[in-house]
Amino acid sequence: MEGDEQDTPLLPEAHREKHQTVHKAAVCCSSRYGLALLSCYAFFVVYSLRVNLSVAMVEMLNNTQKSSTNHSGSLCPAHNSPERPKHNQTASMYDWDSETQGWILGAFFYGYILTQIPGGYLASRCGPKWLLGLGVLGTVLFTLLTPLAANLGANYLFAVRVFEGIGEGVTYPAMYTMWAAWAPPLERSRLFSISYIGGQLGTVIALPLSGEICFYLDWTYVFYIFGAIGLFWFILWSFLAFDSPNTHPRISEEERIYINASLKDELAVSTNNIPWRAIVTSRPLWAIVVAHFSFNWSFYTLLTLLPTYMNDILGFSIQQNGMLSALPYLGCSIVAVLAGQFADYLRETCLYSTIRVRKAFTIVGMLFPALFLVATGYTGCNYILAITFLTLSSSLGGVASSGFNINHLDIAPSYAGILLSITNTFATIPGMVGPVIGRGLTRHNTLEEWQSVFYIAAAINVLGALVYTLFGEGKVQPWAIPLDSKRNI
Repeated sequence: MEGDEQDTPLLPEAHREKHQTVHKAAVCCSSRYGLALLSCYAFFVVYSLRVNLSVAMVEMLNNTQKSSTNHSGSLCPAHNSPERPKHNQTASMYDWDSETQGWILGAFFYGYILTQIPGGYLASRCGPKWLLGLGVLGTVLFTLLTPLAANLGANYLFAVRVFEGIGEGVTYPAMYTMWAAWAPPLERSRLFSISYIGGQLGTVIALPLSGEICFYLDWTYVFYIFGAIGLFWFILWSFLAFDSPNTHPRISEEERIYINASLKDELAVSTNNIPWRAIVTSRPLWAIVVAHFSFNWSFYTLLTLLPTYMNDILGFSIQQNGMLSALPYLGCSIVAVLAGQFADYLRETCLYSTIRVRKAFTIVGMLFPALFLVATGYTGCNYILAITFLTLSSSLGGVASSGFNINHLDIAPSYAGILLSITNTFATIPGMVGPVIGRGLTRHNTLEEWQSVFYIAAAINVLGALVYTLFGEGKVQPWAIPLDSKRNI
């Protein structure tokens, strides 16, 4: 069949046969799944540090600023909430208008975009372990400085968030580089989805926990508590993570042989001569770029503005806000893991071609979320229906984790970190401009204004799915094949 021919790796027949018959090492207590859990924790940390400001921002505004968005005829009535406990409120509050809020919420991504491509390059040359570890550590330290920066002024807080983004910018390229050396091809979807769920869990836990912290303590503790969690992760990562199976001192010989044999014909021996021209002119890569950019537009729109929508439109308190804002990401985390299992099942057991699986999962993970996102704008003050549609939109987006999101490892496993750094550079732009555009379009917080925000995100999602379906590929690209394998063809 045509789809299956397209997916056939450009490798010698003998190598393909060896790749298929290699003995699979046990999953239980394995080093590769241990790495998956550590990377899950890593992404839990980076996403919790990324989103906690979205909830804290609601509480950082003083009463005058909050009253400027009191309910009018176009907004929903406030929901009953328990009386806040009496305690000493020592945290400062600020007079930031909608435009200033948008710039602060988007500041993270101005730093994040700067270290994407350098992160991919450095991970391939210097090793991903310490690059990722020190990047997250830097973000943690600047998170702990957030309350001080806010007291100094909005410009200082903007700068601190930019530096947080610089630290986090290396995390995904470094992790993709690490998985290129650790993930057997037929386990990629499973291992990647376990890593990916960390980001969703970080969002799921950080949003409600930030609300509870603001409710019972004050907003400054949001940054202190999550900063401490990040410091603990860095300690574990320093002692338990390793760049490759060959540098891991405690991995079993059976697992080391299994991983190395699985990847023998896919990984280049050296990345000193990176084929930059072939990479930047690769049509499959640009298909991923468009899909990644499009997916992140709706993802970052909800990530940064959903607590504001819950507060200003649906009328939920700070405590209710965090809990309800987390529901979409809880659904996404569950669906992402199930999708990873199902994707590998389709490829390994049902023998579906990689590209068919990637495209099918991308279509489901982008078109259906767009549909439910648009529907959310027409729920009015029916908050149950609004939350249901938002949850369905984000949950189905988790399917894309086994679609375009992992396709970097399919088309160029040796350069997966570099490819991810390129696509993530473009995919960071929505995080930079999305909150600014979103808050600019919702100055009066009317339902009609929010409908425009949802329509824009949905339309971009559909465009990304269409481009990827037309131009995506699932085979290892000729420029990414080791020279030794080419000589034997």
